[in-house]
Amino acid sequence: MIKNNSPRRRRQAGFTLIEVLVAILICSIGLLGMVGLQARAMQYAVGAEDVNRAALLADEAVWAIQDQKSVPLSSARYASWQARVQDPNAGFAYGAGEISDPDANGIVRITITWTPPDSPTGAQPRQYVTEVAVVL
Repeated sequence: MIKNNSPRRRRQAGFTLIEVLVAILICSIGLLGMVGLQARAMQYAVGAEDVNRAALLADEAVWAIQDQKSVPLSSARYASWQARVQDPNAGFAYGAGEISDPDANGIVRITITWTPPDSPTGAQPRQYVTEVAVVL
């Protein structure tokens, strides 16, 4: 009988530490990308909500003009509409609204300007402008 004194080699039965660390790194990069996409989607959703709110406020101004049957709005109605634009619950905390007098063609320009509260200092304010042909 011949003895073989060499140590027996075992087959690898698992992952090495390097493989595990590389897998964790790849998963982490993927998860960071997903978090970044989610943050960007939230920014776009908030921006779309602001534009929708501005459009609704402009629509209120158009209905006030149609209801009053004259342009410009009375000072009380104009002040009330501007207060709604500046109300944080209905409009924008840092917002302003303006309704122009009709031009020669009867076109009235409604402009709503606001600065989102999370925008950096000195950022350009956002603006929604619509023009309406008023026929009374």
